[in-house]
Amino acid sequence: MKNHAAAGGGGGASHHHGAAAVKQQQQDSHHHHQSEAEKKEAAAVYAKIVFGIVAYASCSSMMLIINKLAVTFLPAPSVVLFCQLLTSAVAIKAMHEGGVVESDPLVAEKVKPFMLVAIAFLGALYTNVKTLQYANVETFIVFRSSTPIMIAFLDYVFLGRQLPNPRSWLSLMAILMGAIAYVFTDSNFEVKAYTWVAAWFIVFAFDQVYIKFAVDNVKLTPWGRSYYTNLLAVGPVFLLGLLTREHEILTDFEWSTASIFALSASCVAGVLMSYSQFLLRGLISATSFTVVGTMCKIGTVIINCMIWDKHASMEGLIALFICIFSGLFYQQSPLRNPIPTHMRN
Repeated sequence: MKNHAAAGGGGGASHHHGAAAVKQQQQDSHHHHQSEAEKKEAAAVYAKIVFGIVAYASCSSMMLIINKLAVTFLPAPSVVLFCQLLTSAVAIKAMHEGGVVESDPLVAEKVKPFMLVAIAFLGALYTNVKTLQYANVETFIVFRSSTPIMIAFLDYVFLGRQLPNPRSWLSLMAILMGAIAYVFTDSNFEVKAYTWVAAWFIVFAFDQVYIKFAVDNVKLTPWGRSYYTNLLAVGPVFLLGLLTREHEILTDFEWSTASIFALSASCVAGVLMSYSQFLLRGLISATSFTVVGTMCKIGTVIINCMIWDKHASMEGLIALFICIFSGLFYQQSPLRNPIPTHMRN
């Protein structure tokens, strides 16, 4: 009887262990599926970031060359910019209506923060042009190469990111040192008006940080962000053109096939550039975006040195390649925990 009871007890225990084993197996299977799903999601995000960087880098370098052509054939920068912005806004709206892309309609509470985005974007563009009037391109690249260090601190203060790790600090310092080395080996460090450089520095910092804040906190698609910014910037650029009297150039201007082609190409490139930069801004931190932008500028200088008459010395090219190589070692700083409440979506 006892044996029978014991056997019965043993059967109950084995049944209990069996149920536990099945439950454990189900949990393991759930965790396995969960980790597989997480891996797939991480891979998808990584692929999107790689696409964003390649698209932005391609558009950025292409835009620089096309804009040079556009303002050479039509020497009125604000007119060229007005055409680019208006074309982008109209093209995105038309593509959205045709079901080609997913944009967003204008909504009052979203217009207000993006109005400041449009002004910041124009301010950075205008002070950039003025800086290049008083400082050579190489000098500008040194100032541009120092911006990721400043944005890293602003990322920490305003956007809830951790400060860069030692490897990333070394990467940012090496980018700056490489750019300074290039200037000292290859060209003169030339600045005629430090006021414009300082103005560009301040506006650029605000531009990078505020646009990232708006992108993270205003729920819009990448095409929607591009549509808002381009449309809202049309008015201020029109006023800028009137103030600088650039529209008067058009009264005596003789249009040629080259000028029409250059302006048209810059408008098409403007649509692609605007989309790719807002896509990337939504995927990575403000500092990472600034590092990518700096790498694009240095990459363009290397291409220019190899294509045009102005060939860099071997030392100069090595310094530029050090910048590019150093940029590859930058690691994006994670968000601090918890994210400050005023920064949450």
